[in-house]
Amino acid sequence: MSSHVSPALANLRILDLTRVRAGPTCCRVFADFGADVIKIEAPPGVDPNEGMSGARDGSDMLNLHRNKRSITLNLKTPAGLEVFKRLVATADVVVENFRPDVKERLGIAYEDLKAVNPRIILASISGFGQSGPYRTRAGFDQIAQGMGGLMWVTGLPGQGPVRAGIAVADTSAGLYAAIGILVALAERERSGEGQWVQSSLLQAQIAMMDFQAARYLVEGVVPQQAGNDHPYSTPMGVVRTADGFINIAVGGQGQWKAFCVAIGRPELTDDPRYATLDLRFKNRPSLNTLLADIFATRASQAWLEALEKAGVPAGPIYKMDDVFADPQVQHLGIATSVQGDDGKEVTLVGQPIGLSRTPAQFKALLPEAGADNDAVLGELGFDASAIEGLRKEHVI
Repeated sequence: MSSHVSPALANLRILDLTRVRAGPTCCRVFADFGADVIKIEAPPGVDPNEGMSGARDGSDMLNLHRNKRSITLNLKTPAGLEVFKRLVATADVVVENFRPDVKERLGIAYEDLKAVNPRIILASISGFGQSGPYRTRAGFDQIAQGMGGLMWVTGLPGQGPVRAGIAVADTSAGLYAAIGILVALAERERSGEGQWVQSSLLQAQIAMMDFQAARYLVEGVVPQQAGNDHPYSTPMGVVRTADGFINIAVGGQGQWKAFCVAIGRPELTDDPRYATLDLRFKNRPSLNTLLADIFATRASQAWLEALEKAGVPAGPIYKMDDVFADPQVQHLGIATSVQGDDGKEVTLVGQPIGLSRTPAQFKALLPEAGADNDAVLGELGFDASAIEGLRKEHVI
């Protein structure tokens, strides 16, 4: 991919105070689309949780923090706070994922920032929300997965709660925060004023439950574990083949008829046990047993070809190396390379958003902490002597 910066959001400056995953996920959206994202980190030895996000040159940090500049700033010092407020005066958005009380203690709550720059948008991502009885609790993805209902619908029936294999709550909270920022930016075009955007892991996880949550709220149904089967549609899920596993997804009656023909059992179309979606769901155990015997007779690829020919949705179940070897995945270009300062290319996960004129671009890997101190402070009007003074005072 080109090392040029996307012009899409090049007019924006984002101050990134975040760490771990939810906040960096939010800021990554803006960085990939060309915003000037300044990652603000504590100088060495200041943050008691230093290194919590893993090795700086590790895959996770590189993937989360590409396309950003980095400065170090001790916000616990008056001079550091003053530098930060001078940055706020030049910025459009501040993103933070401290516990809610921390920004109040530091003097960087929304009202503090608004007093410096009425157009500023503060995006706060927390574990449980900015108010309420749990506001000061530390939040982590798996805690939110459990409290948001995901772990109780994941896994095999009777297995007990199972976490998802990815950070669903973290990632979705970051993406929801990015959406909120974009809404606030659009609204600011009319009002001229910023506002406070809030997202939390708990809210995001509940929102991601979507139809499962709605089933309870509207119908009073408490969803249970369904394993690899769809919660209420059958046959839709995982089947074992002669050499592995595939996913099948049979929707309406037309697909059911085509499916029965494709598997060589056209008589099942009108079988009184399976003639309608409701009957298939009611009799899912017997249908699953019947299909298990059928699909065990042929290899995965043979079944996938037969089902595709019949117009029945089906797909392989990949490990990660298989994912990036797939021709469609390669065509989509979501594995995107960027060249480091040492000339070596690193391949990361690209944005799953396509824009026809101003697509996301990768321009740089995460720099060393504070690599852009001189440049950013120079933009604020600090001369070399003043910068050196801040360095001696351990402000940067």
